[in-house]
Amino acid sequence: MPVSPPRPKGPPLNALRAFEAAIRLGGFAQAAEELCVTPGAISQHIKALEDWAEVPLFERRSQGVVPTEFGLSLAEPFATAFDSIGQAVRHLRSGAQQQTIHIAALPSVAQLWLSPRLPMIRTALAGHRLSVTALETPPNLQRELFDISIFLDTPTGQPGETILAEDVIFPVCSPEVAARLTSPKDLLNETWLYDAVWADDWDHWLAQAAPGLKKKPNGPHFSLYTIALEETKHSAGILIGHAALVDTALKSGDLVAPFGERVATGKALTVTVSLHQKASKAVRQVLAMLGGN
Repeated sequence: MPVSPPRPKGPPLNALRAFEAAIRLGGFAQAAEELCVTPGAISQHIKALEDWAEVPLFERRSQGVVPTEFGLSLAEPFATAFDSIGQAVRHLRSGAQQQTIHIAALPSVAQLWLSPRLPMIRTALAGHRLSVTALETPPNLQRELFDISIFLDTPTGQPGETILAEDVIFPVCSPEVAARLTSPKDLLNETWLYDAVWADDWDHWLAQAAPGLKKKPNGPHFSLYTIALEETKHSAGILIGHAALVDTALKSGDLVAPFGERVATGKALTVTVSLHQKASKAVRQVLAMLGGN
């Protein structure tokens, strides 16, 4: 009877993904955020990989983790390998009879900026399906199955990125609240609304537009910008508006900008196209309709 000895097994794919993300992003917390797991899970995956390879990949220090010299030497080949997997999966998906254009966007951008433009895109691309996913951080278009990403963030200058509009902020409120305001000093008599993601908006605007005014920290905080904006429309207080996100409400008269002082944040509304899909006619059509090149 032939004997079939057990064959050596490679490490789990999740452990390899955890290591590649941690070495590329510079830490377990950053890798955890990208892979949507906990830092503890990343730590366990990498410990399992180190046990399997019988070599340390990170040094554990009181201030955090630091990759070993050997770990750093693996960064490029692992990145290349996972990029190749991403390309292969995209090629696999391209065989579908009806193509889907996958768009990733910041939640507030998806709801307030992209949503009004979707009917136009859907009509122009009747033979394609559209998929929109709301994400808090931009996806890695080399790895993840998104064709287009739209975010309000600091431009990176990476290939495929187009700046649609500079991010400019200023206070917005309902017409009812605006009737009580004649100068920025009148803000002290009103409720200030805060968005959890852009918690520093008030500080940034005050420093440039009204440096002598002290912030009122006692206003409501909202984890979703769209909810904060709805409360602003209902006269609950004054919110710092981002031009690209409040444009529709300003044009409709639901909101007004009581003061002329506008401040640039250094960020921008950007659309980035996957380099794998840049030549796609459908993706180029979407990009043109969004205002890109």
